[in-house]
Amino acid sequence: MPADASGPALTGMVWTPCAAAPSEVALDGGVVLPGVKDCPVAGNRLPLIVVSHGRRGSFLGHVDTAAALADAGFVVAAINHPGDTARDSSRTDEFSVLVERPADMKRLTDFMLGAWKEAAVLDPKRVGLFGFSRGAYTGLVVIGGNPDFGALAPFCDSDGATTPKCRDIRESRVPTEPSVHDPRIRAAILADPALFDGLFSRERLARVTIPILLWRSAFGGDGAVPDAVDALVPLLPAQPDYRIVPNSTHFSFIAPCPPKLAEAAPIPCTDPPGFDRIVFHDVFNGAAVAFFRARLE
Repeated sequence: MPADASGPALTGMVWTPCAAAPSEVALDGGVVLPGVKDCPVAGNRLPLIVVSHGRRGSFLGHVDTAAALADAGFVVAAINHPGDTARDSSRTDEFSVLVERPADMKRLTDFMLGAWKEAAVLDPKRVGLFGFSRGAYTGLVVIGGNPDFGALAPFCDSDGATTPKCRDIRESRVPTEPSVHDPRIRAAILADPALFDGLFSRERLARVTIPILLWRSAFGGDGAVPDAVDALVPLLPAQPDYRIVPNSTHFSFIAPCPPKLAEAAPIPCTDPPGFDRIVFHDVFNGAAVAFFRARLE
């Protein structure tokens, strides 16, 4: 997606229903995915799912979920959030990322329903969102949440944190511009949102009224705290479908790692003893398909 007045250029990937038998598609960095490159889209008036990755993640973090949705008749589009990816984490600790992420998702939906070469196959009235970790925070904002970034102040005072966000708080440069929402999103799956106390209140979530499937891990990690996810539930105007995954950590929601990736990145690829990520993802992906089918009728 080219840069425009709303933001920088965005890169990503689209998964679509495809009638051809899958082979192997090689991507940069030695990643190989099952699929058919540039396969003609099978179907018409298809629902669209936009995907927001976690902190320092990438559009490849949920490839199995995207493929499962595409095989079930959805078009799935995922992008990298500039400055907050595995290859470019230059702004991962800045407020600018938290402000711009929701705008990235709105721009992605604009692109898919407009300039994308296959936009004619999409049903603009059936759009959903999938977000993981900081991507789940992003999703909450996109569907109507209004974060209070000033709520981070007590954490900065208590531990003397020197992150860019804390420096901005001390220098009274907390973002106050209106959050970017997108009323076209009709249903959302949010997995292990990374939140801090006070970021959202009942009032700041009053506009979040669409159906939500909310997941959390048993043990959390990388900024996702189980108690914070639990505390989110009673703040929402409508009760979400809330599911807790036993014996899981935060990264259990990431696609199962191939051997080379597991060797290179053991932390996001390792689960607690006894937890089978492949088995869980069969359940997780099936639930995603069922939820979006039911809610994007």
